[in-house]
Amino acid sequence: MELGSTVRAVRSQRVLVGDEVKPAVILIKDGKICQILSDRDLSAADACEVLDVGDSVVMPGVVDCHVHVNEPGRTSWEGFWTATRAAAAGGVTTIVDMPLNSIPPTTTLGHFHEKQREATGQCFVDTAFWGGVIPGNQLELRPMIQAGVAGFKCFLIHSGVDEFPHVTNSDLHSAMKQLQGTGSVLLFHAEIEVQQTSEENGDPCQYSSFLQSRPDVMEVEAIQTVTELCLQYQVRCHIVHLSSAKPLKLIQEARQAGAPLTVETTHHYLSLCAENIPSGATQFKCCPPIRGSHNQEQLWSALKAGQIDMVVSDHSPCTPDLKRLESGDFSQAWGGISSLQFGLPLFWTSASKRGFQLSDVVRLLSRKTAQLCSLDHHKGSLTPGFDADLVIWDPEREFKIEEENVHHKNKVTPYLGVTLQGVVCSTIVRGHLVYSEGSFCPRPLGKHLLIPQRTNQAQL
Repeated sequence: MELGSTVRAVRSQRVLVGDEVKPAVILIKDGKICQILSDRDLSAADACEVLDVGDSVVMPGVVDCHVHVNEPGRTSWEGFWTATRAAAAGGVTTIVDMPLNSIPPTTTLGHFHEKQREATGQCFVDTAFWGGVIPGNQLELRPMIQAGVAGFKCFLIHSGVDEFPHVTNSDLHSAMKQLQGTGSVLLFHAEIEVQQTSEENGDPCQYSSFLQSRPDVMEVEAIQTVTELCLQYQVRCHIVHLSSAKPLKLIQEARQAGAPLTVETTHHYLSLCAENIPSGATQFKCCPPIRGSHNQEQLWSALKAGQIDMVVSDHSPCTPDLKRLESGDFSQAWGGISSLQFGLPLFWTSASKRGFQLSDVVRLLSRKTAQLCSLDHHKGSLTPGFDADLVIWDPEREFKIEEENVHHKNKVTPYLGVTLQGVVCSTIVRGHLVYSEGSFCPRPLGKHLLIPQRTNQAQL
């Protein structure tokens, strides 16, 4: 079938229908899932061309709700064209762009419109947008909600870029008052500065020195603040990229007390651990940091128990020079990991060994992420009436990540040379075949997703 063409029906021996994997045919009309038929009931599919994918798994496309595209302003780091192509190659059918590290950041209505203009005609997959909360922009929040942002992100510590300053308690209260009753969500980079008990005089090329500079208590203290605000204002709150298992008890207690609070972790916290990071390997630097193997197992247990709601990439690329690979100085290197293209196989490689099922993959990488950004009425599920966003993949097949098969603009990633389980064969966005076996459709077919305002503040 030609790339970019409209798919009318997809047949496989392994289609994820609800939580069950079974033979089925998915009928598609006007970019939506029209019907899902059992493999025996093919009369309705007779009139159209059927894409038969054998026993490849057919699932809802991944919804990656934490992606730094960096355009406009830092397009040398990444951009909509390269980011969304990489997404398509990884079975990601929807991304949600973070309000930083673009210049300008998405912190005003005008900047949001500028972001949309830059993204127009460049997206190979569907794209939604987060806004940002910074000091003094509280009166921009409601206009941005009305214009269709998915919600907002703020930092409780320096963000890494000066044009997106972190907020104070006063800023948070001002923002929360604006968000009450809107149904929108506030995302928190949950680290705060704490008094260090010892001088930082370790070797900056040793990963252990960097890890000691961002202890778990920074996340614990920040999440304490988040839970109090969430309970006080009853505004949906979400903790991004949880790296430490230590705050999980706080999160559980807040939820039990009625806080509409959700939490995500990332592929790098689940796949990488501090003990295995070589000296000077600054491609592993991110904030919060990758912690030890015992902590990692606690994150997996929390994921299995439902205490962590979803898994995202937090794709945060930069140009190679900013990673300070030559000096290997963790204290000077940009903190961020590129993994947008590889989230599905990264997750499955580890999760399948721990008893997770394909239905768990959909719940954690598609359905819950769609719910967070209010896309759950048409994304994240194989349901009649939903967008025909499909990933077709082989969960048993292995492949090795090499520079030539990385579609991010910059190829710096800690996963180079790693062998993963789970090969994405094809990606379909709203019924269009946008990626297949290493090739892309000739022109971008993704669209902007503007989120209608909703007042339902129910916990995910």
